[in-house]
Amino acid sequence: MPIELVVLLTFIPASLALNLTPGADMMFCAGQGLRAGPGAAWRASGGVALGGLIHATVAGLGVGGLVAAHPGALLAIRWIGAGYLLWMAWQILRAEASGPDLRPARPFRDGLLVNLTNPKVILFILAFVPQFVDASAPLLPQFLVFGAVLSAGGFVVNGLAGALAGVARARMPGTGPWLRRLSAGIFAALALRLMLGGRA
Repeated sequence: MPIELVVLLTFIPASLALNLTPGADMMFCAGQGLRAGPGAAWRASGGVALGGLIHATVAGLGVGGLVAAHPGALLAIRWIGAGYLLWMAWQILRAEASGPDLRPARPFRDGLLVNLTNPKVILFILAFVPQFVDASAPLLPQFLVFGAVLSAGGFVVNGLAGALAGVARARMPGTGPWLRRLSAGIFAALALRLMLGGRA
């Protein structure tokens, strides 16, 4: 095992506490739940979790440090992510008359892209995970394990938050148009937060 058991047992509650802190990923999954129900929220959470694991892999390979050292690259990633969130908000409003896009793969893809285009995630991983890393051992296996723990916890917490939002939506018949507008508003607010450099 690439990580000592005592270190892993220390990392798990620390990562869970971070997962439970409301942030952009949780709000995104809640917006998906409001827009298209619990199933969409869980798929979105799966995409976000995969994105987090990819970020951890990139950090373990050393690429994350290079990206973090170049503000221009981070700024470009941030604006791409913000633009994608705004595009999603616009698509929701455009499709309001015909209902939400219920294609199964859509929430997963959106969750993955939103996570990958949030530079705060890679910066967070580079700030948090190295506190638990043994520099004398191979780095990539350690980053993969820690990334998997973070992603698994995030998948459960964000999925539950989104599913609860989806359940609330199902119990409020006739409010679909308003909830879709609220979902679009959440995505637009997340885009603004990303542009202003808010918490991941």
